[in-house]
Amino acid sequence: MSALPVSMHAVEIAQPGGPEVLRPIERPLPETRPGEVLIRVEAAGVNRPDVLQRMGLYPLPPGVSDLPGLEVAGTIAAIGEGVTGWKLGDAVCALTPGGGYAEYCTTPAGQCLRTPSGLSMIEAASLPETCFTVWINVFDRGGLKAGETFLVQGGSSGIGVTAIQMARAFGHRVFATAGSDEKCRACEALGAERAINYRTEDFVAVIKELTARKGVDVILDMVGGDYVPRELKCLAADGRLSLIAFLGGSTATFDMSDILYRRLTITGSTLRPRSVEYKTEVAQALTRKVWPLVESRAIKPVIHATFPLAQAADAHRLMESSTHVGKIVLRVA
Repeated sequence: MSALPVSMHAVEIAQPGGPEVLRPIERPLPETRPGEVLIRVEAAGVNRPDVLQRMGLYPLPPGVSDLPGLEVAGTIAAIGEGVTGWKLGDAVCALTPGGGYAEYCTTPAGQCLRTPSGLSMIEAASLPETCFTVWINVFDRGGLKAGETFLVQGGSSGIGVTAIQMARAFGHRVFATAGSDEKCRACEALGAERAINYRTEDFVAVIKELTARKGVDVILDMVGGDYVPRELKCLAADGRLSLIAFLGGSTATFDMSDILYRRLTITGSTLRPRSVEYKTEVAQALTRKVWPLVESRAIKPVIHATFPLAQAADAHRLMESSTHVGKIVLRVA
């Protein structure tokens, strides 16, 4: 392989603020530490945590890059001490601790997955963050089991389109909410049995009707706020509510007797602070259980739009407009 350059193009957050604070710059290549690989990035996914980081609302774990970007796809350009199982030139997509908005990015080797056969780098870059998040919160913490039903709030988001497809591919009845009839139809095309327009319909009433008053077994929620007491009402006995964000507010008031009498569970998690060891275990589970479904096209990347790296600000504007269905990806190489 050709020698590595000494510098790279990247996009940094000049200061907390709106999309305009995203600034194209040139920086030295990041140092590849033991246990890490250096990826020559061809595409980088854009995610809601990137927006929060840009606004100064997402504290970074110690020791990570200050550049935004939590998922990339590309080829391995350097291998750190102690890394096995990968070689130079391997095509990978990866969950990163940060730094994805750049031509080169380092990440722990265990957080890399081989690029699924038949997928472009843009498609591959849309997978890691959402697949990790859905696997952890729906199937691990949420414990969605055979024969159970599932509801995802925000079904047209990047997380939502992955959750719908993953749960459907494993044979579950899937329901979703979205903010327009058009988005609802998109959710149904991806495998949701019924998508509910939360602006014009009461999702609690619809779920009760669709499940013969039983409710669903697992809910994945990124809204929080006043959704929580309503979600508790549409959970089945022994149901689980899995929280991953609180776009609608971080506080909620609800009747705790519901939790006691019907044995409900409320859980939540954030991915970025988790250990490398844990993320490696999740990557291994995805390789075994989910990647075959991606390669068979039972789960398909849903790309709404792509932007050149230097136009990351426009990508963030689109993300904040919430008009997209699926993922937004930066074209890097």
